[in-house]
Order: sequence, then C-alpha cells, then structure tokens
Amino acid sequence: MRRENLSLMVVVAFAWAMPLASLQAQEPSHSRAQDMSSPAVPGSVARERRSRLGKTIGSPYVELDSWIYPMLDRLAALGYIHSEFSDMRPWTRVECARMVQEAETRLDVEQHVSSEAQRFYTALRNEFQSEFGESNPTSGQKTVRLESLYSRVTGISGPPLNDSYHFGQTLINNYGRPYQEGFNTYNGFSGYAAAGRFVVYARGEFQHAPSAPAYPLSVRQVIATADANALQPAAPFAAKDQFLLLDAYAAATFAGWNISFGKQSLWWAPNHGGAFLFSNNAEPIYMARVSRIAPFKLPWFFRLLGPMKWDLFFGKLCGNQYPPGPLIHGEKISFKPTRNLELSFSRTAEFGGVGRPITLGAIYRSYFSFQSSVGYSPSQNPGERNGGFNLSYRIPGFRNWITLYGDLMSRDDPNPLDAPRRASWNPGLYLAWIPRVPRLDFRVEAVNTNPLSSSAPDGQFDYWEAYYHDLYTNKNNLIGDWIGRQGTGVQAWSTYWFSPQNTIQFGYRHAKVSGSFIPSGETLNDGSVTLNWWLHENVQLSAFLQYEKWLAPVLALNPQTNWTSSVQITLWPKSLKR
Repeated sequence: MRRENLSLMVVVAFAWAMPLASLQAQEPSHSRAQDMSSPAVPGSVARERRSRLGKTIGSPYVELDSWIYPMLDRLAALGYIHSEFSDMRPWTRVECARMVQEAETRLDVEQHVSSEAQRFYTALRNEFQSEFGESNPTSGQKTVRLESLYSRVTGISGPPLNDSYHFGQTLINNYGRPYQEGFNTYNGFSGYAAAGRFVVYARGEFQHAPSAPAYPLSVRQVIATADANALQPAAPFAAKDQFLLLDAYAAATFAGWNISFGKQSLWWAPNHGGAFLFSNNAEPIYMARVSRIAPFKLPWFFRLLGPMKWDLFFGKLCGNQYPPGPLIHGEKISFKPTRNLELSFSRTAEFGGVGRPITLGAIYRSYFSFQSSVGYSPSQNPGERNGGFNLSYRIPGFRNWITLYGDLMSRDDPNPLDAPRRASWNPGLYLAWIPRVPRLDFRVEAVNTNPLSSSAPDGQFDYWEAYYHDLYTNKNNLIGDWIGRQGTGVQAWSTYWFSPQNTIQFGYRHAKVSGSFIPSGETLNDGSVTLNWWLHENVQLSAFLQYEKWLAPVLALNPQTNWTSSVQITLWPKSLKR
C-alpha cells in the first residue's frame, strides 16, 4: 500500500475479534421515546419481547428487492426509526420487526403523528405479526412458510447492453439474471422453515433468455487489450433455459448473532442505486456469514461510539477465468454516535485462485498484510484489497426531511479517508417529501470510478488487478457498483406513494465511460417508470418500462436505442403452518 495505517488494521482485527467479546456486551439502553417495545405492554413482558426479537428467534433475511425496505427507509427518513443501519443489508425479519416496534413507540409518544407514518406502520405491523408473537417462540415452535410465488415477463426491443465489466448494463441490480433482446421470463418461489433458533431458506427460479451473436473481432480485440488477456475466439451468447437457486442458506441465531452458510446476497452501502463493495448486481455467491442482528453498545469509553453492528463473510466467486477459483472475504463495522449520524468502515479482499495456493499464511496476509497486491511472489501476495467508508446524516433543522449519505471505496489503501484522491465515490441526497406534495419523495446519486489520482487511467484500476483480470465478478457480472470500471454517472428517482404499498416511481440514469478505457468512450441515458400495485391483500402487480439510448462506437457507429418492458405478478401467501 502507498502508506501504512496501523490504526485501521487494528480496527479490522478488532472487527474480527470482538464478536466473541460482544456476547457479553450490553444492549443499548433507551428512553421511553426510544424503547423498542410497545408502550402498551408491561415492562417485564416488553423486556422479554425486546430480548426475543434481538437474540433468540431463527429468522430468514428479507430479500433485497422486497417491498419492505422502501417502507422502513421512509419511516426512518420521517424520523420514526433511529436504530436502522442502512448500509448493512439484508436484514432479518426479526430485525425489521424490531424497527417496526420502535416506530410504534414513537408514534404512541408523539402528539401530532403523521397520517402517512401511521399508514406505513400499520402495513408493516400486519406483515410482522408472527414475529411480534403472541406465543413464546423460544419453546421450539416450528414454522413452514411459502413466502412468495412470482412470474415475470421481460421484453427487450432493440440492442441492450449486457456486459457490466466493459460496456455496462441495460438492467442493473437484478441478481445477475440473464437477458437479451427479445422475450425473457423468470418464474420463481421463495420460502423458509424455522425451528427455534434455526432456519432454512430457499429462493429459486426458472430463467429463460434468448441467444445473441458473438462479439466481432474488433470488439474482442478491445476487450483483450483492456483486460490484458489473450484474444478470445468468437463465441455466441447461448440461450438460457435453467433453474437456478438464488438465495439458499441455512442459519442459526446465537446471542444476537446470525450465522449462515450457503448462497447469499449482500448490500453494503446506504445508497439506493449501487454499492461499491457488495450489491445484488450479480448472482449471490456462496459464503459463510456472521452478522449482528441486534445493535449493541460496548462497555467503557467505547460507549461513545453508540449502537454498533458487525457483518463478516468468507466466500467464493464462480465463473472467473483469470484466474479460476478466487476466494473473497469482507468485514464491515457500523456505528451510530448519534441517532442521526451513521458511520461505517469496511474491507474486502479477493485472493487465492489457480496459481496462488490457499494456505494459513495466505489467509492471514489477506487480512493483515501491509503489502500492495502488485509486485510480490504468488506465495507472499496478500491478494487485492478494497477499503470502504459509508456515511449517512440527517441534516440539522431538517431532520425529518433531508438525508445526506455516501459510499466511498479505495483500492489497496486501508480506507478511502486515507487516500481521498485515489478513492471512488458515490454521494447521495434523499428528500423524504416535497413541499406541498408530502407523498412525493426525491433521491439523487452521483457515482465515479475515475479517481483524480489513479495509477492506471486505462480501466486497470478499480475492479481490475494485475493478477485478477476479472476482479470482483461472479459469473461475469460485477458484484460491486453498476458503473463499472473508469466511469461516471448520475441516477435520480422520484416516487409518489398512493399508499404504503402502491407506488409509481420515475427514474433517470446517465453514465459515461472514459475513452482511455473503451476507445472513443461510451455514453448511456435511460428513463424509466415503475409501478407497484397490490391487486389484493396478497397479490402484487409490478410493471416496469424503460427507454434507453446509448452510444459506444466500439460496438456500433451510430446511437442505439432499446425499450424494455416488464410485468410481474407476485403471490404472497399468508398461511403459516406451526
């Protein structure tokens, strides 16, 4: 690395060592206005509920594309939830229920309650009735639930972009689902079984996407040069007709920690449009994960850090060729020194793979070495590391209106704050409501992976490394931000909330890729409208329409356009078998 930062290495070691110590840490205390329990419940029962919701129930994670997250985010932005950790997802159903209980307490305390907040709370309370629990779930209660059944049809008219590592994507943050011009379908289910502190979850779908012709020789030459690889033969993109498990894992809860094994999704940023270190832009990866599901405070002067959460994972990447079989791990620590300020530090490392044996020394160096990933022998190389920093702050004087947030990433530096000129950034602004139109919100984000001071202005900096020529990809899709390598972009959304579950959203996305990476550069603009409407209490209609115009002289001399339309029907069964 360019300079040592021992303090951050101590933080990384601290993040790994403290889970055991924190089993004895105290839960954050709360005043009446901050209590997680319902004020209508006697104190002893409230404490029992709070303990149960934080420590004892085996609970599945809520999928990243669930309708639940926007509602919780809106309640938090309106000032009714302060314990939300927005940069560390997914959350378990028990975590979500705890936040709903917090909103209930604040709604009960306030004299002038927002009618919109009350409607959001009611919808979420109905969803998490089983987690609030009239019976004691620590007594070995068994639950089997078919969570959802869905069918989606997506039609694309015109040539789409479908190469996140080079030219970008027409559809982003879509679990790496295959798509091409023509008729695409995705039919799936999700469900789980829980017994006491244990849970098994599965989400699978049958996917169909048409075939597409191979890249011409000129495009393959550009790719070979950008990636520093040998020229690849012309290979058409085969049609996809496959059944695929997306998230599929087994988990157990112990003393406020959730330990899970299997195929899992992560989203490590407070941002809505992308996350540098981990997003759902690619198919979920196989990992072992340890995640804190209930915020806690450390003793002594560490209490000044406020409520804290940790997230740790160790996994493998699939579909890589340069080299095959790399591993990846990540650590994230997030804390709230005040109820309006959230800070987090994170780190990931891709290491191993063919040519770099996995030894105890290699694993140790991937966590604690000060070396750069370039210029060392395979047996001593620590792998390629990325540091991350997130911030979310509700502006004084506008606490229940304006939230500023951001995602930063640095390559081979302990943290972006250590080397800001080498860092990529993605700041954002969220307005929870618009004056005179309280049901309308607005969000905007600007992303950049073309740092002011990078050592390689040819696409060989972020998301690329001299040994890992398909760095940070899983089955050819970036697991990080959709903007990809050496790009800049802007996204904006505005959502009108007809009701807590019925919304219409208008979106805009703009991206530019540097000409030093892709010859003559690339420009993309798209506009979209998304409708979510509940036809019945357990039947949801989702419709999406997008117009896109892109110019990439490497791919086509003239500007290209495409229309993408998608319709999905989702059934959310209410039945639970106990």
